[in-house]
Amino acid sequence: MLHNKSFVKKTRAGKVMKQVREHYLRDDIYCGAPFCTVCDTSGARLSASPSTILIVDTNVVLNQIDLLENQAFDNIVVLSIVLEEVKNKNMAVYNRIRALCSNSTRKFFVFSNEYHRDTYIKEMSGETKNDRNDRAIRVATQWYQKHLGGTVKVLLITNDKENKRKASEEGIFAETVESYVKSLDQPDLLDLLVRPASEDVEMEEVEDLRPSKRKVIYLEHKPMSEITSGLHRGIYHQGKLRVNRYNPFEAYVGRESIGDEIVIYGRSNMNRAFDGDIVAAELLPQDQWQEVSSLSIAGEEDEDKDEDVHLAPNSADVAPRTIPQQGSSGQVNAVSSRPSGRIVGIIKRNWHSYCGSLDPMPMPAGSGGIAHALFVSKDRRIPKIRIQTRQLENLLDKRIIVAVDSWDRQSRYPSGHYVRTIGEIGDRDTESEVVLIENDINTRPFSSQVLACLPPLPWLVSSEDLSNPIRQDLRHLLVFSVDPPGCKDIDDALHCHALPNGNFEVGVRILRLNIADVTNFVHPGTPLDDEASQRGTSVYLVERRIDMLPKPLTEDICSLRSDVERLAFSVIWEMTAEADVISTRYTKSVIKSSAALSYVEAQARMDDSRLMDSITVDLRNMNSLAKKMRLRRIERGALTLASAEVKFQIDTETHDPLDIGMYQIREANQLVEEFMLAANVSVAQQILKSFPFCSLLRRHPTPTREMLEPLLQTAAAVGLHLDVSSSKALADSLDHAVGDDPYFNKLIRILATRCMSQAVYFCSADLSPPEYHHYGLAAPLYTHFTSPIRRYADVIVHRLLAASLGISKLPSVFQDRLQLTNIADNLNYRHRNAQYAGRASVELHTLIYFRKRPTDTEARIVKIRSNGFFVFVPKYGIEGPIYLTKAEKGSEKRSGEWYVDEQQQKIKKMDGSLSYSVLQTVQIHMEVVEPQPNRPKLQLTLI
Repeated sequence: MLHNKSFVKKTRAGKVMKQVREHYLRDDIYCGAPFCTVCDTSGARLSASPSTILIVDTNVVLNQIDLLENQAFDNIVVLSIVLEEVKNKNMAVYNRIRALCSNSTRKFFVFSNEYHRDTYIKEMSGETKNDRNDRAIRVATQWYQKHLGGTVKVLLITNDKENKRKASEEGIFAETVESYVKSLDQPDLLDLLVRPASEDVEMEEVEDLRPSKRKVIYLEHKPMSEITSGLHRGIYHQGKLRVNRYNPFEAYVGRESIGDEIVIYGRSNMNRAFDGDIVAAELLPQDQWQEVSSLSIAGEEDEDKDEDVHLAPNSADVAPRTIPQQGSSGQVNAVSSRPSGRIVGIIKRNWHSYCGSLDPMPMPAGSGGIAHALFVSKDRRIPKIRIQTRQLENLLDKRIIVAVDSWDRQSRYPSGHYVRTIGEIGDRDTESEVVLIENDINTRPFSSQVLACLPPLPWLVSSEDLSNPIRQDLRHLLVFSVDPPGCKDIDDALHCHALPNGNFEVGVRILRLNIADVTNFVHPGTPLDDEASQRGTSVYLVERRIDMLPKPLTEDICSLRSDVERLAFSVIWEMTAEADVISTRYTKSVIKSSAALSYVEAQARMDDSRLMDSITVDLRNMNSLAKKMRLRRIERGALTLASAEVKFQIDTETHDPLDIGMYQIREANQLVEEFMLAANVSVAQQILKSFPFCSLLRRHPTPTREMLEPLLQTAAAVGLHLDVSSSKALADSLDHAVGDDPYFNKLIRILATRCMSQAVYFCSADLSPPEYHHYGLAAPLYTHFTSPIRRYADVIVHRLLAASLGISKLPSVFQDRLQLTNIADNLNYRHRNAQYAGRASVELHTLIYFRKRPTDTEARIVKIRSNGFFVFVPKYGIEGPIYLTKAEKGSEKRSGEWYVDEQQQKIKKMDGSLSYSVLQTVQIHMEVVEPQPNRPKLQLTLI
């Protein structure tokens, strides 16, 4: 049956045109019930003999998705009109409901009511779209009641009073979510209910405030019409709010990939916005651009305070910071001011589920065993969340997940609801899952749609691949890879052989994601490509890896394993013996790796003078070239920085850490790194030359003087002068920063690293060429090309390179500048979260390791604060605070019996009997303690 839908549309020229769309209605759309005597039941998804079939409206799906995901909810019909509405309003919830509908273990069925002859309805005159959709839901429910002939109860679940009233008048069974959940006689399910914002009053009484006397804490959010107008006039600024991971009272609004950010100080100025929200911000008057910050070490107890006066350990978290300095008067003055503002409205919420534990509220349980509690997220950026629960006693020693429902302007904290329990606090598996959830790492299994994009196994290079004129057969070359031990997702392989004229030909055989050649297997817009784009990067934890791509690709088809033929994208240089590049070319290729070496194995080969086999000789030749390339980079001003990378030895059975120590960098590591850097620079030049307005590049902003101030202050305190006028000057200064302590130089380099902002991806059209510069590498252009198995940025760059060579067409996404910018922003977000997850995994396993191993060791003081100092433990790569006394509010200079000399970076007793200075060696004791129940932490104390 054909139904025509007509509507009028205004063109850009101002003309009004009538448009007609054909809407086909069918009578062969089935109900999904296996017991139906009318429909084809081959595709049935509901139970064979259910007592009730539920039909849910749009708001129930949007607001109660946590309930629907619970196993207690089944035999649910999701109407196509509901799916479409949810898709338009909340993509994250849409993905979750679609996952339920495609899960073969759940009884969810999608009914295409908009295309069924008996359930499609026409719009009525004067009827709003929302009313029309509600009517369509009621019509579909009524059809199910009649269609199934009363053999089963069909129940409409809606919290819309008007929709429920009309349903009852039309003879439809309808209930609210809460009444239905109560009928299930599972009280714990009530914890999952999302409560309307109006119910916040009940919880606010915890603060002994009567509803009529509740005071307004936050400014009212501006309506969208006013926000839109303000954005258009330049009064407001739109951007994503990013809260400082180390200081939850400091946040930024703006594009990280482009810069130009507004800093937001304090929870009141954040005005109920969460990290990740799209917000509208307004600038404060310029005389308010400076903010007082404390120079004390912020402890966990500080999270309960209202004052926004905490300075966390300095870090290159998300953007350049204003570094406070204490003047001779005892006041804390900002070295320089940055544009500061406040949030005036929320354009799009980023609320999701959060991991943490409960603090019980100091009040008796309410009616029906309901208790009130404050949820404390493991993520310090998230404020405490009020919840109600009927299972408080069972949850106090558990890590749980909580979702946010609302945040009233009269409430100090947002309100939310319990979602599920992860496990016991302190359990390794529980805490590992927390690390992944709080860093928004997608660990869901790859969907059937994604897996359907993979080629069948075993996969072999085909005759078509070998005969393809765009692909060069390089199987005859001696190719090998050098990677960390146990590496299975091998991205790159090398070869080097002497040419007759004495030059070396060096090729970096780089695999793209999925069999190296993305255009063969991962097409733009496919489920596999979309999934990789969203995940952004593989995530490496101490004991496991979360892949960006399915394992058949990462460990087999795409991995350049030894003794198998694989497809590659090759960069081939011709170099002189002095590492001067004569020519560079790119080609798709077929290779066959001869060996997959670890860094240790490669280093052992190079060091053993008795070995003269081809691989070892090639390694030595490449190492000779790499050293010259490295020296040339350093002469240009590239920085040789350092980080505290930790390596664990893990028990293969229990997965507990057996040993811990600093990761050792060998010449073999630097050899591989040098050719990877060179390839990335070469490819950046190639793609930008061909596509100046849509290339994905990577930049490292030059640090400001203010960012480097902590490093300069520390250096001055130990008698060092560092020239920071350029990267070259800083590199030379770091080379000369040596002392009697062999670890001194590395410590200075670690401190220098922490003063840098992070490198970020960006679209070339968003910035001017001088801003493309990569400060750390002293390179005018840089990108990521060498790890497409585990980074989606490299996949994009492979597509750009292939198009620049005429091998393939440039995908349509490269025509959309805004979409490219959004992709860059997501890649920066995913890359940063992967780093945080890796660090959190190290912290977790460090805690597990020292739980039964109290240890005395040596540490270096790296930061002086008014109530103590931070130390770095070289042996274990650990940093933490040592408290000398509790800092007194309003007194940064004097704290108990200690006096802080900011200029000399010392903290000393008032009687002069004891003092500590930055970079000083101290003996410490490390032990796992529980200052609060079920919250273990590694405590460092002076011996």
